Amino acid sequence: MIEAILPAGVAAVDTFDDPPDAVLLPEEELIIASSVEKRRLEFTTARYCARAALARLGMPPVPILAGRLREPLWPAGVVGAITHCAGYRGVVVARETTLATIGIDAEPNEAMINGVLDTVASPDERIHVAELLKARPEIRWDRMLFCAKEAVYKSWYPLTQRWLDFEDAAVTMLPGSAGAMTGEFQARLLVTGPRLGGKRLDGFTGRWLVDNGLILTAIAVPATVAVRPSPPRALVGA
Repeated sequence: MIEAILPAGVAAVDTFDDPPDAVLLPEEELIIASSVEKRRLEFTTARYCARAALARLGMPPVPILAGRLREPLWPAGVVGAITHCAGYRGVVVARETTLATIGIDAEPNEAMINGVLDTVASPDERIHVAELLKARPEIRWDRMLFCAKEAVYKSWYPLTQRWLDFEDAAVTMLPGSAGAMTGEFQARLLVTGPRLGGKRLDGFTGRWLVDNGLILTAIAVPATVAVRPSPPRALVGA
């Protein structure tokens, strides 16, 4: 499902269950040995999907280990991202000659737990979310904001190896035409971004999709250019 919002050249594999034939390689087992069953299933299925995605790039099966912040460590020459939530696991990979970085996230299309939005959103973003919820209540824009910021972080970290807080990016969701269940979002970095393609990266443009009870977000930055998002369109109700 995630491939619907990704460009050509990206290999995507996702699933709505945990295949019984999904197994880990020995090096991966060491990472997850003491984890609870829920975490083991997420991790195992994600690695299963990752090897299937890498195979679509013509690459052999290899262990997908984890970095210091639990980020997946991809084979040389590959960028990728993993996401999982209740009932969904997804993996995307591409060659570095195609993309500089990629980030994805998945969340249920359900309201966030009380108080969480205040943690992840600025006052302006909370106003933006409230306006969108009033105009399009069938989409949980509060959850989408969180989902978009997760995709931003997953795109940012491989380029910088630095943490990015929720307040370090300002996200605007663009709802598209009336009734559309797919659209774009823009993320403006509020901290100094890395150089890419000879320019300073000051934000990301991504796409979103709502389907099958899920919100999916994806950012894919081409390898040869630094993407500079255009100014956000007027907010709903502004």
